[in-house]
Amino acid sequence: MKIQVKYFATLRDRAGVKEEDLELEAGATVARLKEFLQENHPAITESLPTVIVAVNREYAGDEQSLAPGDEVALFPPVSGGMGASGDHFRITDDELDLNSLLADMVQPSTGAACVFTGVVRGRTQRGGGHETIELNYEAYQPMAEQKMRQVASEIHERWPSVERVAIIQRVGRLQPGTPTVLIACTAAHRDSGVFEAARYGIDRLKEIVPIWKQEVGPQGEFWVEGDYQPSAEDRASDPS
Repeated sequence: MKIQVKYFATLRDRAGVKEEDLELEAGATVARLKEFLQENHPAITESLPTVIVAVNREYAGDEQSLAPGDEVALFPPVSGGMGASGDHFRITDDELDLNSLLADMVQPSTGAACVFTGVVRGRTQRGGGHETIELNYEAYQPMAEQKMRQVASEIHERWPSVERVAIIQRVGRLQPGTPTVLIACTAAHRDSGVFEAARYGIDRLKEIVPIWKQEVGPQGEFWVEGDYQPSAEDRASDPS
């Protein structure tokens, strides 16, 4: 059977290709695919113990069987449109416009909006410190926006008073001082969970939304990888 395999971030660099069609035996599993890749792309062997696999834009475990025509994405641990509820999810290479976003989110009942904005650091103090010339963000866009919807669904479940949620990630090459991500939550009152919900949103985005960054500095270029491995619950949820 033939499947399509897409590689992202360090996996793409090590495989030497962005995507390819592979022939596997009928009934092959994700574990078998990893064995095949180890044999045919030995350079990615060191990435396989922590690689994240998505089949048809949903997280998949080693035991999952593959079918003809499946789209399989491989990527390291992760460092749109508008939903019917008024929530916003978008991957974009445009500048982030907070005023425009809030204008779309605010309703007559809205009295509070909590917004988190991530910004490219020019200097990192941790670990002895280093300079950053730019960050290069990339995303597995269809799955990223789907997982943004999942994060918003989790927020609404935990904080029912939150009216609307927005998660917007900018991609491409960004200079120090440039906003990279917006997480916004609105509600009728400030004590309705909007602060906690926005914090949860950015933390969860860094766990399950397939977005990565490559740091460029005087020391060279390297991909920044996390260490979170999606759970069965992360794979099973599909709010779309």
